[in-house]
Amino acid sequence: MRHVIALDVGGTGMKAALVGDDGELLHLARRATGRERGPDAVVGTILDFAAELHAHGAAHHGAPAVAAGIAVPGIVDEERGVAAYAANLGWRDVPLRALLTQRLGIPVALGHDVRTGGLAEGRIGAGKGADRFLFVPLGTGIAGAIGIGGRVEAGAHGFAGEIGHIVVRPSGVSCPCGQHGCLERYASASAVSEAWAAACGDPDADAADCAKAVASGDPDAVRVWQEAVDALADGLVTALTLLDPRTLIIGGGLAEAGEVLFQPLRDAVRRRVTFQKLPAIVPAALGDSAGCLGAGLLARDLLDRTEPGSTDLDPTDPPEVTA
Repeated sequence: MRHVIALDVGGTGMKAALVGDDGELLHLARRATGRERGPDAVVGTILDFAAELHAHGAAHHGAPAVAAGIAVPGIVDEERGVAAYAANLGWRDVPLRALLTQRLGIPVALGHDVRTGGLAEGRIGAGKGADRFLFVPLGTGIAGAIGIGGRVEAGAHGFAGEIGHIVVRPSGVSCPCGQHGCLERYASASAVSEAWAAACGDPDADAADCAKAVASGDPDAVRVWQEAVDALADGLVTALTLLDPRTLIIGGGLAEAGEVLFQPLRDAVRRRVTFQKLPAIVPAALGDSAGCLGAGLLARDLLDRTEPGSTDLDPTDPPEVTA
């Protein structure tokens, strides 16, 4: 059965799948990144894991994979196939696409983890059928994926969608990016965890605990939660004004609170819009499988561009590199 390799690399673990032409998941696997052994070890682990997936396909599905897609965190130069920077993995300018292509002997597509997850949500998840969408996962930080006509916009330099660094509170809390008052310092899951831990006096309390306390009517939790929702609404309305999406998809750990988040968030956004058209605000549908599924879509798109008759350059012939 013809299939592709889909690989989603996180800070501590990797998720992988073999995906058939019809989208069927033929094989699922997970592996630790081994980041405690250093950035070169992480690259080696990825290459070995991909080779094992390639061999598994050949042994169990009649032939090896015909292409691979890989999603990674940090700053990604998708056009050159380079993982430019990832603080949590210690990477700088790693030519992952070329390394994987040489190891596997098949075309490889490299994508940014959030944009790749957004691609999956837009095509086969909560945004299916929407010509324009914005995917915003609320996790340790906040990022975004801008969906236009079935693809996700990377921007001229690979920074499109960095909604977490919209300034919503001028002169506010400092951000590692160098600004003050960035959205992710107020409305990410980690920001809510920090605020609730301080408010309730429990250093181990997190955003999920805050959501439960909100549901039970705790006034301190309601205050912490509403401050985060208001900051998030401010940032989202700025994004809506610029992008005019038809669907706004909210994912990540904070979205797991369900209507505890979505009901006040929809109300807060509605209060802020004036001339803007209010999009549908919906929860993400694919959970933590979005990145892996999106990597599979990247690989399928790569095959579509390199089928006979395509004028694109053959990505199986990259320049020589060394790990």
